Amino acid sequence: MVVYYSGTGNSAHCARIIASALGDSCTPAFEYIRNGVAAELSSARPWVFVSPTYGWQLPRVFAGFIRSAALAGSREAYFVMTCGSEIGAAERGLRELCAEKSLDFRGVLEMVMPENYIALFSAPGPEEAARIVSRSKPVLDAGIDLIRRGEPFPATRPGALDRRKSGIVNRVFYRFIIKDGPFTATDRCISCGKCAEVCPLGNIELRDGRPVWQGRCTHCMACICRCPAGAIEYGRSTRHKNRYFLSE
Repeated sequence: MVVYYSGTGNSAHCARIIASALGDSCTPAFEYIRNGVAAELSSARPWVFVSPTYGWQLPRVFAGFIRSAALAGSREAYFVMTCGSEIGAAERGLRELCAEKSLDFRGVLEMVMPENYIALFSAPGPEEAARIVSRSKPVLDAGIDLIRRGEPFPATRPGALDRRKSGIVNRVFYRFIIKDGPFTATDRCISCGKCAEVCPLGNIELRDGRPVWQGRCTHCMACICRCPAGAIEYGRSTRHKNRYFLSE
């Protein structure tokens, strides 16, 4: 079973390709996370967990989903992590998570996709984004072939900087950067409610037709990147930046 968590489409895109190629089922974690429900899932085939990278680690919200889930059947677990550049030393945390769940860690596949974390970085324009997605296809195809043959993904080779990124930098990221206070809706807001609809934590409420953030943000960027009117900003850091969402 392919299980994925996605805010701006990269992970959903990869998950659906993997599931289709393997003739397997594809399950989004969105409703479970949004409703705070522990999933009860069963798979005779290896688990494939597909997720973006947050601060060079598996997102805490998705790790929590896996921890709380009852996973019956196969004990093999593959991970596919989309990222704007690299996943750092995320493999160590994934091994620890698998040990907690009595899963056999079968490796992590690093999938470089268009950057979407526009609170700090810049997203590419449509043409460049399409080229990046196209370049990712051989990597994903090779990963699918390894899963099909029952072979592990190659081990990563993180260096000292990677370990710092996935360690202290990740902790600083969650402690000081992941805040929703800077989010605002401009006068371009059309009160459609899309931002509230796509938030995986149910963190956005509409008041008098305008979004209000409630302090439980995980910085998935779904609200800002999927706003059809381009009405959401994150302080000054997102002004005049491209928004990115990979639609199917």
